[in-house]
Amino acid sequence: MTASAFAPTPLVSFQHVSKRYPGVLAVDDVSLDLFAGEVHGLVGENGAGKSTLIKLLAGATPRDSGDILVRGRPAALHHVRDATRLGLAFIHQELNLVPYFDAAENIFLGHAYPRRAWGGIGWRTLRERAQQVLDQLGADLPLNLPVSRLAPGQQTLVSIARALAANADLLVMDEPTASLTNQEIDHLFAVIRTLQQRGVGVLYISHRLAEIFAITQRITVMRNGRIVTTQPTARATERDLVQWMTGRAVDALYPPRSPATTTPLLTVNRLSGAYCRDISFTLHAGEVLGVAGLIGAGRSELLRMLFGAAPVTDGEIVLHSAGAAQSIHPRSPAEAYRLGLALAPEERRTQGLVLTRPIYENTTLTFLRNFARGGWLVDRRREIDVTVTLGERLSLRSRSPQQPVGQLSGGNQQKVVFARALAGAVKVLLLDEPTRGVDIGAKQDIYRIIGDLTAQGVGVILVSSELPEVLGLAHRLLVLREGRQVAMLDASSVSEEDVLGYCFGLMNEAMERG
Repeated sequence: MTASAFAPTPLVSFQHVSKRYPGVLAVDDVSLDLFAGEVHGLVGENGAGKSTLIKLLAGATPRDSGDILVRGRPAALHHVRDATRLGLAFIHQELNLVPYFDAAENIFLGHAYPRRAWGGIGWRTLRERAQQVLDQLGADLPLNLPVSRLAPGQQTLVSIARALAANADLLVMDEPTASLTNQEIDHLFAVIRTLQQRGVGVLYISHRLAEIFAITQRITVMRNGRIVTTQPTARATERDLVQWMTGRAVDALYPPRSPATTTPLLTVNRLSGAYCRDISFTLHAGEVLGVAGLIGAGRSELLRMLFGAAPVTDGEIVLHSAGAAQSIHPRSPAEAYRLGLALAPEERRTQGLVLTRPIYENTTLTFLRNFARGGWLVDRRREIDVTVTLGERLSLRSRSPQQPVGQLSGGNQQKVVFARALAGAVKVLLLDEPTRGVDIGAKQDIYRIIGDLTAQGVGVILVSSELPEVLGLAHRLLVLREGRQVAMLDASSVSEEDVLGYCFGLMNEAMERG
């Protein structure tokens, strides 16, 4: 479908738009056209200006110069309500849903609910209207449950339904698949194509380049607040996008694997808990052991059991050090840290960081006793010195160690999580979705960090929903399905299709011990 299939006039047009914050030109002379019936990809590293551009369009932030036209007319965007009245809808990575309201209430939030003759809310009518909207999307959702009890993919569909109920002409989607399964992503893409056929324009923002190529017709790349290029999707390659985003040539996304040793580092024997059963493997020094499986297969739960954050009901964990084997039973994350195990959790903002506190406090938080002076005073100068050293090692980009972590980009927040793990004597690093929501440049930095650690003999257990990432980094791959171990595979000689076959139970489930 061409950009002008529904109208020759752009649905939305940015004309020489700029926005400056103190010391930063966040959006610099941006001109961009978005058309009805087109899915337009917007990519760039964190800090490239994408989020600021969205805020300007949403009326959440005033522009300093330039014009934004909607259907060819200058738009006065002083408030989010202005954008809504103009038919612009936004689905943010962190969905703006009221968790205790059901789907119908959320879909029509901000609109007048239907009333009964005596003045009360017409709940039956409200749910009938919500069902009509969901039917247009081909979505089957329970309307009698709070949205907090819906799956992430269902919550995303509720947000899309709300946009559809508002008769939105342009839908802006910011990292919509960050917490979705592969099946939910497929369903989301089907919904997007349905909306596209009806003439709805979509601005699709994602760090997952494969999605950009799968769903868009044109791609715009931003870097340092400016548009580098806008190209038809069919004329670009992933290598092109990475080079345009980062400004540097890309030889290989994943670094060469350093050979793992045969020295055992961590042995797990028939480990069981609430969500995992009978898991056994040995992690070697310098090895990346990938963990694959569908959401709900027990991947994160396995890491939490190893880290003392979830109870172990049976089995044994053995830590090998200096030729000796020690059976360990971490009762808490603090005990796991003392033993040399560190975890970078899946949700860094809610599980891994104190967003209002400075970088140096987040870095040293777990090991404060190492910075004690006189038994109870904390040596702040030493905290900052260690943080600066680790920041340089990890290529952390910030104004200073005193900057609040919440002000950093997603990739730099993830590096702070790594810095805290490295502030202690880490032997085994547990990584749960370490590159979720970070840009391609930060991903490459994180891959380099993993490679450096394994070269020093650290063992890494990696959970990631991105199969190319697991296969690109891991030496071996442990596959879980419904909480059970179904395969141990050589990551260098297995395909994505084979791994998915094990995840869905389509392959022979005879154990393949590596």
